[in-house]
Amino acid sequence: MKSDQLYIAHILESAAKIAEYARCGEEEFLQNGIAADAILRNLQTLAESTKRLSDEFKAAHPELPWREIAGIRNVLVHDYLKISMEKIWQVASEAVPELAQRLTEGPQEE
Repeated sequence: MKSDQLYIAHILESAAKIAEYARCGEEEFLQNGIAADAILRNLQTLAESTKRLSDEFKAAHPELPWREIAGIRNVLVHDYLKISMEKIWQVASEAVPELAQRLTEGPQEE
């Protein structure tokens, strides 16, 4: 079993890429398929990595919306025709930076 630290590194790497791609702004994101695809792919990787964190780590961080993150992953992978790009923008520009900040603030248990 891989350690939580490896998955946290994947989450933070994906979050950094999402932040970089989101610099284009909402209007460009909604019109530019390349930026949208890049953000969607990294959001999927981020969400998949959170699903692989240990139950102990998640329990130690109940302030984070683990279920909602897993739900986004499921939509991206299985219900992709239902994706709201406006909602994805909101997640990319607000929720992802907040998640990254919270994961880097405190000690990370394994």
